[in-house]
Amino acid sequence: MSLMSDITATASAAGPVLFRAMCPDCRARCELSAQALRLAIGGSRRTTFYSFTCPECGSAVRRPAGERIVELLTGGGVSTLRLQPVAAPAPRTPSDLQV
Repeated sequence: MSLMSDITATASAAGPVLFRAMCPDCRARCELSAQALRLAIGGSRRTTFYSFTCPECGSAVRRPAGERIVELLTGGGVSTLRLQPVAAPAPRTPSDLQV
């Protein structure tokens, strides 16, 4: 059984969207606002994740985010960071090494 690989959202007419997640360290079930979550979208499943700090134990939690979770979080107002690959440095030539 997975320790809450998904995140759920609840909304009410009177208030903001709250997301429910579980801390894998202390197993606390947390209700988090959009401001408490961060979403990073990379070029692969391995580099696309959401993260938060557990309000109970203070652990930094990082979980994979599939398409459904990305849609849920972005639709709920979570800030998104798009990760770009780092360009490789230009190859050095012998003339670059001369002083």
